[in-house]
Amino acid sequence: MTHSFKHILQSIRGDDNLQSMLVGTVMRKIKSRTWKKQRYFKLQDDCMTIWYKSKKAGKPHSTFSVTDVEAIREGHQSEVLLSIADEFPADRCFTLVFRGRRANLDLVAESADEAQSWIRGMRKLIENLENMGEREKLDQWIGDWFRKADKNNDGRMNFKEVQDLLKMMNVDMNEHHALRLFTMADKSQSGTLEDDEFVLFYKMLTQRDDVLRVFQEYSVDGQKLSQSDLEDFLREEQLEGDDIQQHAKELIERYEPSDAAKLLNAMTFDGFLMYLGSAEGSIFNPQRRGIFQDMSQPLCHYFISSSHNTYLMEDQLRGHSSVEGYIRALCRGCRCVEVDCWDGANGEPIVYHGHTFTSKILFKDVVNAVGNYAFKVSEYPVILSIENHCSVEQQRVMAQHLNHILGDKLLKSTLDGKAPIGLPSPEDLKGKILLKAKKIGGLEESFNGMVEDSLTGEFSDEDEVTEIDEDNLHRESVRRRVRVVSYLFYLLSSCFQRSKQRLSKELSDCVVYCKSVHFSSFKHSRIHSKFYEVASFTESKARKHLREAGAEFVHHNSRQLTRVYPSGFRTDSSNFNPQEMWNAGCQIVALNYQTAGEGMDLNDGLFSQNGNCGYVLKPSFMKEAEKRFDPETPQKRDGYQPVVLTIQVISGQQLPKVNIKEDSIVDPLVRVEIHGVPMDQAKQETRYIENNGFNPVWYDTLRFTIHTPELAMVRFVVEDYDKTSKNDFVGQYTLSLSCMQQGYRHIHLLSKDGTSIPPSSLFVHIRITDLE
Repeated sequence: MTHSFKHILQSIRGDDNLQSMLVGTVMRKIKSRTWKKQRYFKLQDDCMTIWYKSKKAGKPHSTFSVTDVEAIREGHQSEVLLSIADEFPADRCFTLVFRGRRANLDLVAESADEAQSWIRGMRKLIENLENMGEREKLDQWIGDWFRKADKNNDGRMNFKEVQDLLKMMNVDMNEHHALRLFTMADKSQSGTLEDDEFVLFYKMLTQRDDVLRVFQEYSVDGQKLSQSDLEDFLREEQLEGDDIQQHAKELIERYEPSDAAKLLNAMTFDGFLMYLGSAEGSIFNPQRRGIFQDMSQPLCHYFISSSHNTYLMEDQLRGHSSVEGYIRALCRGCRCVEVDCWDGANGEPIVYHGHTFTSKILFKDVVNAVGNYAFKVSEYPVILSIENHCSVEQQRVMAQHLNHILGDKLLKSTLDGKAPIGLPSPEDLKGKILLKAKKIGGLEESFNGMVEDSLTGEFSDEDEVTEIDEDNLHRESVRRRVRVVSYLFYLLSSCFQRSKQRLSKELSDCVVYCKSVHFSSFKHSRIHSKFYEVASFTESKARKHLREAGAEFVHHNSRQLTRVYPSGFRTDSSNFNPQEMWNAGCQIVALNYQTAGEGMDLNDGLFSQNGNCGYVLKPSFMKEAEKRFDPETPQKRDGYQPVVLTIQVISGQQLPKVNIKEDSIVDPLVRVEIHGVPMDQAKQETRYIENNGFNPVWYDTLRFTIHTPELAMVRFVVEDYDKTSKNDFVGQYTLSLSCMQQGYRHIHLLSKDGTSIPPSSLFVHIRITDLE
C-alpha cells in the first residue's frame, strides 16, 4: 500500500463525514427545473473516486475522481439550483465545480446534515490532496493505474495484466525487457505483483538515465552530491547566484528522503530527482509566482486579463448564457468582464448576445455573481464592460441593482473626491468594481454640477456594424458562411436598434474612470482625448492601426486604456492571437475564456505571473510617452539588446494517451513557439519518437534570436506525429520569457483546457545569452 494512501486512510478513520461518504447516500442530481433524478452516491474504498448510479436496475453507473473537483459551492449558487430554490432549501443544496470545461454537478441532499457531510468530506479530501508532497502525488498516480489495471480486484497483477497496463500508460515495450523487470520486482516470487512490488516495477520502468547523467557529472563519487557538488551544479548549470551555500542546504533539507544522507549534508540521486521534479526545479521562476511588480502605477501601464462575451459557455449564435461564465472567469484571475444588456420582461434587464438564439440571464444575477466572486483570487479592481442596449427605464433599474448589490465595492466617485489629473493605480483601487460604459459629459462636469438629466446619444458601446470589411468576408470558408449569414442578420437588426437613444443619469453616474468613447484617430486623441476615455476596437480595426501606425498606437496606450475584442465573424467564439495587441500596449485584450486553444494558452501564460492577480506591468519602453517604440522595428529603441534562447529538449515523461484505441501509442514531437513582436515570431520542432509516450528521449537543440525579450512568450507544445493527417495535441505549457529559469528544468504539461496533467512533463536545458 502506497504511503499517501495509508496517510489518507488514517485521516479518514477519525472523520465521520468521510465515513458516511464511504457508506453512501441517495441525493437528487439536478439538471433543470424539470430534470431531478435520484442517484446513489458513494465514495469508493480508494478514497479517490466518487461512484454514482441510477436506482433503476440495469442502469450504468458513472464515476469521477476527487482530483477533478476544483471547488464546492454551498447553497443556491448555480442557475439550476436557483431555479428550484422554492422547492429545496439552500442548506440541502450544493454544487461540485470541475476543473477545465466540464459541466458542474448540482446536488440536493435529503437533509441539511447530509449535505454538510458531503460538503465537509469533499473539502477534506481535496485538502488532503493539496497537502501531498511530490513523492506522495506520484505514489497516488501509480496507485490509480494499479487499480485501473487490476481487472479482477484481487490486489495483484499477473504479467498479462501488466502488459495491458503498459499499453494504457503509453508504453510500447519489448516483451522480454518487460518480463525481466517484472521478475525483478516480484520479490515474493508469487508470479504476480502486489501494491508495493508494482511501485518498485514502476520505478525500474521509469529509471531516469537522462537525469542520472547530469547527477554523475557533478557527483565526485558517483553515489551522492556533497553540498559543494550541489553548489557547483546550482552555480554552473542553474545559474543561481544568491547565497548558493544556503540554497544548497535548504534543497537537501527539503528534498532528500534519506536521513543518513541529510546527516552528511549530501543529496542522493532520489533527492536530486525530487528537487528537479519540484516547483523549484521547474521552468517557471518561483520568485515570479507571487506579486512582485510595482502595483502603484496608473491603470494604463498594465496588461489586464480580460474576457469577451463572458456570459457565454459556448458559441455566439446558439450558446448557453450563464452566470457560471462570470464565476469561472473571475476565479481564473480575469479582471475585466463583459455584460451585454437588453430590455427584459417585467422591467428587469437581461444579459445575452442580442438578436441570436443564445439563452438569456438576468442582469441582477450577473451583478450578484460579480459581487460574490470579484475578489476571491485577486484583490485588484474588476472592470465591468457594459454594452448597453436598454431603454432609459431599464438603465435606471441597472443602476439600482449595481448600487444595491455592490454597495461600497462599486466605485461611484473619484478616489479623493477631486477632479483627477490621471488614472489611479491597481493598488489605489483594491476591492473596487469599475463600470466601463457611456457617460453623459466628462468627469470635469461631474464636479461643477453641469450634467443634464439624460442625454440623446449613440447607443451601442461597440461599433461592430462597421466591421463588415471585405477582408473578413473573403477569408470565411464555405463551411462558415451559414454562420456568417446569420451574423449579418444580427448586424442588420443591430443597425435598426441604433437610432439615437437616451442615457439615464443614474447609470451614467456609475461611470468614473472608464468612459466608453468612439475612436476617431490617434491625432484627434492626442489633442482632445481625456485619460479616462476608453476606445474599443475589433481585432481587424486594431490590426489596421498596428500596420499603419504602430508607434502611435503604443504612444496612445501609454496614456489611456484600449479594449480589443474578437471579430463578430468568430461566431464559433474562437480567439485571435492576443500577442499582436499586447505588442501595441493594448491593455484590455478581451478573449473568449470559454474557448480553449492557443489564444487562451498565451493569456494564461502571461497572467500566471505576478500572483495571477490579473495585472501585469508593461515594459518601461511602452509606458513612457516620450519613448517611441514601434513593434515593427524593435532594433530602433533605446536599450535594444537582443538575446539568444537555446533550448535542449532532452526527454518526456508519461505523456497522456491521445487516441483512445487500445493499441495506439503516441509518436511524440515537441514544438517550441516564440510569440512576440513580428521579428520574433518563430517555431521549431524536434524529431518525432516512434511508439513511446512514456519516456521518449530527444536531446534535440533549438535556437532562437529574440529582439524584444520583454514582450516574448514561449509556448511548448507536444503533439502526436501523424504522417497522413493533422498531428494530435498532447499537452502544452506557456510562459513569459522573463519568468523562465535557466539550466536543467522540468516543464509540467497542461491539457487543452489549461489544467494540469500530472505527472506528464518535459525535461529541458535552457540558456539565455546576449546576442554578440
